[in-house]
Amino acid sequence: MKVQILDKNDVSVRLLIEGSNAAFMNALRRIIISEVPTMAVDDVVIIENSSALQDEFLAHRIGLMPLKTDLDTYNLPENCACKSEFGCNLCRASLILDVEAENHTITTYSGDFKSENPSITPVSEKIPLAKLAPSQKIRLEAYARLGKGKEHARWQPVSMCAYKYMPIITVNTKLCDLCGDCIKMCPRNILVKKGEKLEVRNTTDCTICQDCVDACQKTPKAIEVKWDENTFIFRLESTGALTPKRIVSEALNILDEKLTDLQSQLKGK
Repeated sequence: MKVQILDKNDVSVRLLIEGSNAAFMNALRRIIISEVPTMAVDDVVIIENSSALQDEFLAHRIGLMPLKTDLDTYNLPENCACKSEFGCNLCRASLILDVEAENHTITTYSGDFKSENPSITPVSEKIPLAKLAPSQKIRLEAYARLGKGKEHARWQPVSMCAYKYMPIITVNTKLCDLCGDCIKMCPRNILVKKGEKLEVRNTTDCTICQDCVDACQKTPKAIEVKWDENTFIFRLESTGALTPKRIVSEALNILDEKLTDLQSQLKGK
């Protein structure tokens, strides 16, 4: 298997993976979505809430707020040595929200939370939670823990994770008369007229929609779009809780553990 990074930044990565198959790619995608743990608020203790937002709605919004995650310091609650339903410093982090509108209306943001651990903070400080009219206030304690996406979407480390086959676009220069119909129909500007020929650019951006083939008036078609069933373009976007690199590496470790466990069970039988 060969892996090439097509592009990446702090929150997303796009990979070209050769020598694989759809079963492996789908296993990796499903593990990233449902098995890679992240931090999220699971319990909220409302001390005072005089805003127009009900306690349940406020707690729900806070629970969906992505938190920066430190997988090296915290344990999953079921794996923690404390075995306590209340948790400990190794499996739970607390955040406090204490805001009050005095003489004018204000908006409470995720950045207003104060965390006991500087490494467990909201991914963004600009996530709006509630509006407070003059004299209204919110005081609460939020408790975050590690969890997995299969329990609830709040623990999913990605906002998007998908893969597609590597497109293969072929132009028959003998049949193509450069009418330009396929160029106009391509939503990703893959096809470009250059001189007396039709060029294919940025093949990895192709969605294999076949619009260019349908637009061709020739019979047989002057353009053909296929795909390589052993080469994939894999893309994910992180919520910011973990880096894309850490998400992929954790998913691969989890997949390796599952396969090792399956192998040992098969040997035992």
